Amino acid sequence: MRKNLPVTDREIKIPDSDFIVSTTDLEGRITSVNRVFIEVSGFAEDELLGKNHNIVRHPDMPPAAFKSLWSTVQADKPWTGVVKNRCKNGDFYWVVANVTPIREGGKTVGYMSVRTKPTQKQIDEADRFYKKVNSDEASMEQKGVAV
Repeated sequence: MRKNLPVTDREIKIPDSDFIVSTTDLEGRITSVNRVFIEVSGFAEDELLGKNHNIVRHPDMPPAAFKSLWSTVQADKPWTGVVKNRCKNGDFYWVVANVTPIREGGKTVGYMSVRTKPTQKQIDEADRFYKKVNSDEASMEQKGVAV
């Protein structure tokens, strides 16, 4: 599991009207990003393209959340969850991630993720839930914020 460090306690808030958009290939390597992704994450476009999407994974996120994401999208179903991501400089930002398979000619060829700003309530619930998952007090299989 990728452990991106260092991290800070500084949260970056996504403007209400912005969408973070990216696409990946079937292995999770980034194939496109929008301007907002670059601005919020602090990575340059050439630092993102071709890299695994876990380049923005925050260490507070339980590995089980991404296991849930991958098992869902690999079954050709969309996945939605509240996710804490890490900026290049260690700051963090919360998103509601909507990930869906990209299909061409009846075959899945990649994935698209559109991320929006969560409410403070969604952030608080996700943060509490992920802390419980990370301390083995809860599991992703339980109905919760992420799935």
